[in-house]
Amino acid sequence: MTLNTWIDLVYLVAAIGFILALKGLSSPKHARNGNLLGAAAAAVAVGFTFAYPQVRAHTMNLVLTLVAMAIGAAVAVPAARRVKMTAMPQMVAIFNGVGGGAAALVSIVVFLLEAPGKPATYRIAEVLFGVLVGCVSFSGSAIAFAKLQELMTGRPITYPAQQVINAVVAVAIVALAVGTLVTGSVPLLAATAVLSLVLGIIFVLPIGGADVPVLISLLNSFTGLAVAASGFTLNNNLLIIAGTLVGASGILLTRMMSKAMGRSLANVLFSAFGSVVTAAGGADGSGESRPVKAGTAEDIGVLLAYARKVVIIPGYGLAVAQAQHTARELADLLMERGVEVFYAIHPVAGRMPGHMNVLLAEANVPYDELKEMDEANPEMSTADVALVIGANDTVNPAAKNTVGSPIYGMPIINADEAQNIVFLKRSMRPGFAGIDNDLLFDEKTTLLFGDAKDTLAQLVAAVKNA
Repeated sequence: MTLNTWIDLVYLVAAIGFILALKGLSSPKHARNGNLLGAAAAAVAVGFTFAYPQVRAHTMNLVLTLVAMAIGAAVAVPAARRVKMTAMPQMVAIFNGVGGGAAALVSIVVFLLEAPGKPATYRIAEVLFGVLVGCVSFSGSAIAFAKLQELMTGRPITYPAQQVINAVVAVAIVALAVGTLVTGSVPLLAATAVLSLVLGIIFVLPIGGADVPVLISLLNSFTGLAVAASGFTLNNNLLIIAGTLVGASGILLTRMMSKAMGRSLANVLFSAFGSVVTAAGGADGSGESRPVKAGTAEDIGVLLAYARKVVIIPGYGLAVAQAQHTARELADLLMERGVEVFYAIHPVAGRMPGHMNVLLAEANVPYDELKEMDEANPEMSTADVALVIGANDTVNPAAKNTVGSPIYGMPIINADEAQNIVFLKRSMRPGFAGIDNDLLFDEKTTLLFGDAKDTLAQLVAAVKNA
């Protein structure tokens, strides 16, 4: 067999590795191994790409490629090791954007090389698709990063005639793309790329708050499609397969998350969810003051110590406080006393897909103690205590009871069905949706204010003394 055939066989093995990796990532129990398998398959594929004779023939380009890879590794490895769990979503966003931008640049470079000979129409179409989707992913991910990093407001940004402006930009891109397709003009392609960057920005600006996890998943899908397009442009089967897998899995995940929020994807993308704070009841100091019941760590510790079943419901506040290890310490202590304990995980808790699963895995929480929402909800009515740590909208009964609420119809974890509810919160501020959580005012609810890591440590001490 020729060298190219051997390389194609390695690519086939790598593609199988990618598929098995995705299968592993579908379960918290196998996610780590799936991630390692995917990384290994990618490393092998990249290594064998350098075996192509046409790659080795261009010494200067080969040296520049290796230097670029070394610089990328020097930036990415320390960043990935040092990133806090609260900053993980914005790292995912920016790394995803870099991938989309790289795919767009590859398509542009190939077009510049082929433009003097007027490429075939299908080649121009491949380039256009890669440039359009890659540029939207790049600029959209950059805005998502800025929102999550709080370099700009995380609330949806709207302005007059927004939809009209979006439509005008989209029509202009289509017109430029058609012109490029017909003429093979480099300036028209450049104009298409610029407007695609603008489209990515104005596409993401009205999205914020609770919709950020869905946005990250969608942008990840866009990057996958851009990579697949660059694979067609470069005649590289592995890029086509890998990009298609990422694009397809991203779209499926986006649909699943939209369903978990009880909303259509169109509603997530175009409703400017969370743009108006509609709190009604004194959580923000406005409206009628509503009484809440605050407790002490000692009292709540006794309640937990003598419970039969405790359900821990984590949210973004757990990540902010970096309290996952203390939460596990409390759970282990309760189980030593004979209390049944498990974690109820909402699909969109946190700021990225699987945020809570990753957070708790970091604390080595056993996988069998994690239950997804559909599995946890039937057991909520038999729970003596629902311990809510930093979650808000994902346990808000308004999603079930208040028609017209921004989150009405969103599936939630039914913490209100537990015999007792304990909320660990920093303050009475509303969640991403900008509305009060009626569960805070339930007569069964006791609030323990403070940093989640500190209050959990107090509960650990209280349970030991109970």
